[in-house]
Amino acid sequence: MEVIMAKYGEIALKGLNRSNFEDMLVKNIKRRLDKIGKFDVTRRQSTIYVQPLDESCDLDLAVKKVSHVFGIAAVQRSAVFKKDMEEIVRQSIPYLKDALERAKSFKVEAKRSDKSFPLTSPQIQQELGGALSDAYPHLITDVHNPDITVLVEIRDKGAYINAEKIPAVGGMPVGSNGNALLLLSGGIDSPVAAFMMAKRGLRVDAIHFQSPPYTSERALMKVESLCEKLTEYCGSIRFYCVPFTEIQEALRDNCSGDYFTVIMRRLMLKIANVICERGHCGALITGESVGQVASQTLAAIGCTDKAADYPVLRPLVGMDKKEIVEIARKIDTFETSILPYEDCCTVFTPKHPKTKPVLEDVLAEEAKFDFEPLIKKAIDGITVKDFKL
Repeated sequence: MEVIMAKYGEIALKGLNRSNFEDMLVKNIKRRLDKIGKFDVTRRQSTIYVQPLDESCDLDLAVKKVSHVFGIAAVQRSAVFKKDMEEIVRQSIPYLKDALERAKSFKVEAKRSDKSFPLTSPQIQQELGGALSDAYPHLITDVHNPDITVLVEIRDKGAYINAEKIPAVGGMPVGSNGNALLLLSGGIDSPVAAFMMAKRGLRVDAIHFQSPPYTSERALMKVESLCEKLTEYCGSIRFYCVPFTEIQEALRDNCSGDYFTVIMRRLMLKIANVICERGHCGALITGESVGQVASQTLAAIGCTDKAADYPVLRPLVGMDKKEIVEIARKIDTFETSILPYEDCCTVFTPKHPKTKPVLEDVLAEEAKFDFEPLIKKAIDGITVKDFKL
């Protein structure tokens, strides 16, 4: 029999409320696996065990799904043998064949949680290591930098054997630290920001501002595709689409062009405040990085934040584009993000935006037109779509 052993990340450091995080983690794993088969998911000894209940279960796909669950630090696909050393040796030799035939060097590590097992950890390592060396004479024993590390864990329910520890995403279980609303533009940055904050245990919803006919239906489809991809890590996402055309046209016609971007961002936040309250979100999330564009200078960020009723989280604030792109590629959003469909942030963009706006001047420009009726109209026109895990 094979099982998946999912090892905790920082949950293991929690104190009296650790069981709450563990329960949430188990529920999140069950949700990920519901669509791909029947699995028994249990937790014991700081490990979550995922056992297939019938032969139709795709264990390879299950390993991938579990490794994408925030709160899991590593995943191991393991065989379960009887807690008998002769049986462990006899069955490990064929079970580890594929991994060991590809390797040039190896070592054996043993962990004996069940202290009633008659052999100590060094004795287990010596006996199994010797048997594997005899069975695969091309292998060199290397205790410092082996190609393969065979791990033997003697636990309460059996002996677990594997030869590969697969890194997982780590972090905290989604939902363990509350809800937040992401300003999702369709570019490279904001999906990465969603991933980063979901990793810290936030359940993420998304708000997008659409400006037809300046933005196309394909641009909206692109953003919806990003939401679908993010569910792989973030879980289910409620998506709010805001009709923003009239607000942008009024801003273009009534306010100085060089203040366009910072005022537009402020108006977005005013709408997002309302959705935050309705969706019981405790924070806003943006993909801003200091100095990346004109609207992301300290002065512009300061003026924008004055319009927010909630904390604005910027997980990418100190990252450069290369770092952001690397994560976007890792989570499979990059190719979608670079599709050449415009978003509303590129509509009416001034040639020379204010990089060091002063709040008093911004407020004076914003006061040239009463945006409140248009904000209310935009909020009433919001469409909502749920993207399920």
